[in-house]
Amino acid sequence: MPKKLNRQSAPSVKRPIKILQFGEGNFLRAFCDWMIDVLNEKTDFNGNVQIVQPIKSGMGALINAQDGLYHVILNGIQNGVPTREDRLITCVDSVINPYDDYKKFLALAENPDLQFVFSNTTEAGIAFNEQDTSHDILPESFPGKITALLYHRYKVLPGKELTFLPCELIDKNGSALKSAVHQYIDLWKLPNEFRSWVNSNVHFCNTLVDRIVPGFPKENIQEIQERTGYEDNLAVMAEPFHLWVIEAPAHVRNALPLEKAGLQVLFVPDLAPYRTRKVRILNGAHTTLVPVAYLKGLRTVRESVEDPEVGDYLLKTIHDEIIPTLDLPKEELTKFADEVMERFKNPFIKHELASIALNSISKYKVRVLPSVLAYIELKKQLPKRLLYSLAALIKFYKGEGRPVNDTPEILEFFKKAWATNDPIQAANIVLGNKDLWGQDLNAIEGLNKVVTEDLKALDLA
Repeated sequence: MPKKLNRQSAPSVKRPIKILQFGEGNFLRAFCDWMIDVLNEKTDFNGNVQIVQPIKSGMGALINAQDGLYHVILNGIQNGVPTREDRLITCVDSVINPYDDYKKFLALAENPDLQFVFSNTTEAGIAFNEQDTSHDILPESFPGKITALLYHRYKVLPGKELTFLPCELIDKNGSALKSAVHQYIDLWKLPNEFRSWVNSNVHFCNTLVDRIVPGFPKENIQEIQERTGYEDNLAVMAEPFHLWVIEAPAHVRNALPLEKAGLQVLFVPDLAPYRTRKVRILNGAHTTLVPVAYLKGLRTVRESVEDPEVGDYLLKTIHDEIIPTLDLPKEELTKFADEVMERFKNPFIKHELASIALNSISKYKVRVLPSVLAYIELKKQLPKRLLYSLAALIKFYKGEGRPVNDTPEILEFFKKAWATNDPIQAANIVLGNKDLWGQDLNAIEGLNKVVTEDLKALDLA
């Protein structure tokens, strides 16, 4: 009979709180907190995490009921071999809800052991809200809360530095957070001395995170609880692969020695090449795959890459048309691509093509079109496989019962593009829409012809 999971029934360690974390969701608990747990085990870091619930309602009460304890279940394929690890995470101290007690939230800034702030408040979280007009009451936005917290720390512990490692999936996330903080300094008319203190004592690092985290393993939680011996309502399933790329000064690397714990963490002067690598290869492969695989009758990533025809198509697309456009060592890119394909084949993760299909037009523009344009510039020829995916995407957006999920404006545009059911006309209209692609793709020599021929063949299939 599994025991209730808390600090009375499970081993736990009281450590200084060195990290403040905004967000209690699955990703942070299976990524950052998992890393800190490994760091505590393998180095002398000796630090715990205090979680702050960033919105009014969340998982705080549930996490506190288990005294911050939960399991991360890693399931996947590494070097062709199935692997599984159950790790009891002991580094989370508790969750504080600032909506319940604003003064208690501000008091977190008084902790002299505090060194780092992690966050994942969604892509929309790092945003300035002019309705947050004062720090005397709890600001609604995440950057507003941060500014209030920093101002309190400035008044009580001005000699202590803080480093922010945001995990939100936006470009230059650290810079964006710093910019929002400065907007609140202006809005609230805070002292110039505080602004100078923020600039010299608070480090906002740009980061890139990568790990697939499906979340609570509902389908086999009973088996996991019997295996671990605990009734865990917070268990998180994740893949073994993980990567954290951090732009940070040397002292951050020394204070947070994640690499020494054997973790896949890179401290780099510029993460742009790594972001491009992930967006073009991992995300680009997903976006390239979806319409091609779905039109062939496949429904998950795994069955798609294991399909002889579609799997070979994707592999050749990555190696022949995406990798040649990237400015990193070929060996490094090939290794990353091989890891991506292995991750796509993970038998423990059911990744539905329909879920990846959300907003596919904007995804193609950001993730795939740059590879198309770079390939044309570099090779002076058209990337036929990437353009085949574009044709399949236009066909996919014809609808006909497929899970097309996009903005009303884009759905209406494609309805009109296919109004006469003519693939030639549809290709002309879609490729010529500058709002979709940032340019008229019909102006690229030969592109319309290639896409139209593919689209006519697909429309007859």
